[in-house]
Amino acid sequence: MNYTTQMDAARKGRITSQMETVAGKENIDPVALRKLIAAGKVIIPANKNHTNLDPEGVGQGLRTKINVNLGISKDCCNVNLEMDKVRLALTLKTEAIMDLSCYGKTREFRRKLVEMSPAMIGTVPIYDAVGFYDKNLKDLTVDEIFKVVERHCEDGVDFLTIHAGLNRSAAEKINRRERITNIVSRGGSLMFAWMQLNDRENPFYEYYDRLLEICRAYDVSLSLGDGCRPGCLHDSTDACQVEELITLGELTKRAWEKNVQVMIEGPGHMALNEIAGNMMIEKRLCHGAPFYVLGPIVTDVAPGYDHITSAIGGAVAAASGADFLCYVTPAEHLRLPDLEDMKEGIIAVRIAAHAADIAKGIPGARRWDDAMSQARADLDWGRMLELAIDPEKPRRYRESSPPEHEGSCTMCGKMCAVRNMNRVLAGKDIQLNN
Repeated sequence: MNYTTQMDAARKGRITSQMETVAGKENIDPVALRKLIAAGKVIIPANKNHTNLDPEGVGQGLRTKINVNLGISKDCCNVNLEMDKVRLALTLKTEAIMDLSCYGKTREFRRKLVEMSPAMIGTVPIYDAVGFYDKNLKDLTVDEIFKVVERHCEDGVDFLTIHAGLNRSAAEKINRRERITNIVSRGGSLMFAWMQLNDRENPFYEYYDRLLEICRAYDVSLSLGDGCRPGCLHDSTDACQVEELITLGELTKRAWEKNVQVMIEGPGHMALNEIAGNMMIEKRLCHGAPFYVLGPIVTDVAPGYDHITSAIGGAVAAASGADFLCYVTPAEHLRLPDLEDMKEGIIAVRIAAHAADIAKGIPGARRWDDAMSQARADLDWGRMLELAIDPEKPRRYRESSPPEHEGSCTMCGKMCAVRNMNRVLAGKDIQLNN
């Protein structure tokens, strides 16, 4: 039976090889997974040209996935460094990498990334269009913008961030200047500027069917971008954000009519008490489509520590229904992240995702924690380090301060509660003074 996309196959009752792989990873029945894909509640981003992809599922009932952003820019055009970041991201088990390159030999970098990465790859084509044509934003034509979209699909990109919901109606609200930070989405700001400069509708909104035909041809998933995401706590859950979300829900249904897979992008900066409500609103307005969030960052006053502010928000968001978390590094709002920033950001978002999976009751999520607890109860330091989400850091800490007695650490020594409970329960003396 022929099929055009994963959603098309699912609706025709076919279980693809990608569905089989994801079902095995998630410990879910392939038929149940197929039904979720058919309903749009799970997606498997899997471009037909990404031949070495190790597919992952994103959506209802599956593990929370994480994404890493990287790519070359005019200020930092070090391709070798960005490739080092790719290797680090893969080593640290990220499920997705977004190439946000906007300068230089972007296609060469993108093709190399797709070729070497088993993780799914995402891009934002409008970033590339400005640099590729070396033209002023205003002078980009609709055909040129769509040619870049098709080029990304040809190159094997698995999902595209497209800011199709930021139409002229949404732009009118931005023009009222009721926000502090206006538009902080780079792609959203580019589309807003193009509309303003040309006095025209957003081409991705006006010619949405053209976009869907391209995505369907390559089985590329749409990540419908939130151009009006809040860039500070003051702007969260306002009319701009909500109206765009309503439009994204309408665009989701239109994509499903063409069997194009969709996920929705979300905030942004947001107070802790607003997160759960926002997750519920997205799932309702966008018909259960998977939700992909940046953060959310829960306070605006911690530059240099936004991997922490976003991990707090990400854990709450994923526990409340978000399916996919984009990492944030300590360098957010400050500079392009280096390798150490990247590592801190990845570990923080992996902790958030795993904590949420425990809260959501994802099958098997607690087994990892139970194994660590048993290793701690046994004072099995080798096993504890083996199970750690980042073995390198705890190993370095332990080696930097060796205890007098191997079974303990230098915080408690012989007064270690675990050591003493084990000895007492075994009928032994705890011998604190020897």
